[in-house]
Amino acid sequence: MTQRMVFAALFCGLFAHAADLTPPKAGKVEIFHLKDIKPGMHGTAWTVFTGTEPEPVPIDIIGVWKGQLGPRQDVILAKMLGKAKDTNVAAGMSGSPVYIDGKLVGAVALRFSVFSPDAICGITPIERMLEIEDFDQSRPSDARTPDKASAERAAAINVPGGSLMPIDTPLVLSGFSGTTVSAFQPFFQQMGIAPVQGGASATNLSAKPVKGWEHSLNPGDAVSGILVSGDMSVTGMGTVTYNDGKRVLAFGHQFFDLGPLNMPMAKSEILMVLSSAFQPTKFGNATDVVGALKQDRYSGIMGELGSEAPSIPVHVKLRSHGTGDTVFKEKDLNFNVFVHQKWTPFLMMLTLFNSLQQMNEYADEMTYRMSGNVSLDGAQGIHVSTMLAPSELPVPPPMVLAGWWADKFNRLFLNPVTTPKLKSVDVTVDLLPERRVATIENAWTPSTEVEAGAEIPVKVFLRPYRGERIEKDVTVKIPAGMPKGDHRILFSDADTMNRVQHAVVAGNRYMDIPETVSLLNQERGNNALFVSLVEGRATYYSDDKTMPALPASVLNVLQTERTASRALVGSPETATEQFAVPFDQVVSGSYSLKITVK
Repeated sequence: MTQRMVFAALFCGLFAHAADLTPPKAGKVEIFHLKDIKPGMHGTAWTVFTGTEPEPVPIDIIGVWKGQLGPRQDVILAKMLGKAKDTNVAAGMSGSPVYIDGKLVGAVALRFSVFSPDAICGITPIERMLEIEDFDQSRPSDARTPDKASAERAAAINVPGGSLMPIDTPLVLSGFSGTTVSAFQPFFQQMGIAPVQGGASATNLSAKPVKGWEHSLNPGDAVSGILVSGDMSVTGMGTVTYNDGKRVLAFGHQFFDLGPLNMPMAKSEILMVLSSAFQPTKFGNATDVVGALKQDRYSGIMGELGSEAPSIPVHVKLRSHGTGDTVFKEKDLNFNVFVHQKWTPFLMMLTLFNSLQQMNEYADEMTYRMSGNVSLDGAQGIHVSTMLAPSELPVPPPMVLAGWWADKFNRLFLNPVTTPKLKSVDVTVDLLPERRVATIENAWTPSTEVEAGAEIPVKVFLRPYRGERIEKDVTVKIPAGMPKGDHRILFSDADTMNRVQHAVVAGNRYMDIPETVSLLNQERGNNALFVSLVEGRATYYSDDKTMPALPASVLNVLQTERTASRALVGSPETATEQFAVPFDQVVSGSYSLKITVK
């Protein structure tokens, strides 16, 4: 062979190798079918190690593991080389496309869950991922949501020395304290999510796709689903497998297995890959929103470029008070929250807890005074308020307050009739510098024999935490039509007044949004003393309606109309609220003062 022929052969070989290592682009691609996979084949995976440009990773095919993900659910076993040999199969590599001879094989999606000297991965065949586009709007029964985090990972495959399971999805929490991440880490880990603290991620409040979205998210690029964006953000990160110019497939396994969803989808940049034989992880930031995730299925996620997903704008105002209730510092936080019946309440809880934890004024003996307004599209708005003081319980007060806040959204989003449409959420929390609690002890009136229509003076006594007993003078009016006999004046906290209405909620599983909103607005705040007259006549509660002293004929009609899912809840007495005495303290307890109407 002449020198010229040798040079030409070397040139052609180098050119062909360079062509194989050209980063993949969006568009239709030829498929390397699962049936054609053979042990010993060599391929290339593409993933981002730093920045935004994917790099090639040599792949050695070990073989096809038949039926290991279920009936006719095969997985391709392979060994990753190059940089991946040093980093191991890292969280965030989910979805990295694998090619053989320029044809798309599938996505790197699984790894060994225990220490391994080799970067062994499982590849989800692209045929299974392409099936995602054919799904309807059904929701998987095993969706990973905070209310039922599974202790057993769904796709684990037991093998000697460990198990092959979906690569963890790094959930990047930016603007969150270490205390918050630690407190909520068990929830994330049980759902197969690896929470990591990040930098300035997803600070763009707009869910509108940026200009140039048409040319984004090529195969091998990093992609993120955005749960929270703004002054604090929560983003789940993986890798793009396939892009036909409009639809994007990624991950090669489920994100949360939610089925149909509508979540903002963003480009991402990678800061570094933490090498580890136990839990290697990519660290990165979501950058620009370019579309929306539409499907979250067992074999991957699908997004649509250019689509805009709805989100809920939230404003949290924190005010620190000094002596004399003077406000000496304020902090405003603004962020958007992903809309989903299970995730929205959890994210409201997470963000409020984090907001309270990051105040320098936080202290053990602090009282929280909170009010919140929720604006709904096509329905009356919601206003709720509460106060929370430290107690002897082991749960920190910010967690209790955040749980109380999340419960309001649970009651809205778990509505069995209609899905609520939230326009905005506004929260104000005052941080008061001491424990403010007062317990109702007793009450006294000069004479317990009264006449209908009269006004009687009453002294009510409350015991505060570390202080002198509080004495309140009130005047109670006895209604002119109150029947003769024994009755009670009830001095109580909010829990006592709300208890029966809570039973109504439990007994009626089919209340629509207006009734749910009405009940939420009827809830009493716990920073007041409630004064009620109690008579020995039954009261019935239906949906959001209170019906005292019903005639027997009306009661019979209502009872025949009731079903097992729409209960008619009754109380043997009627408590008519007269008025509330406001306190700047958490009021607890109750006391009954017996009276006789002559």
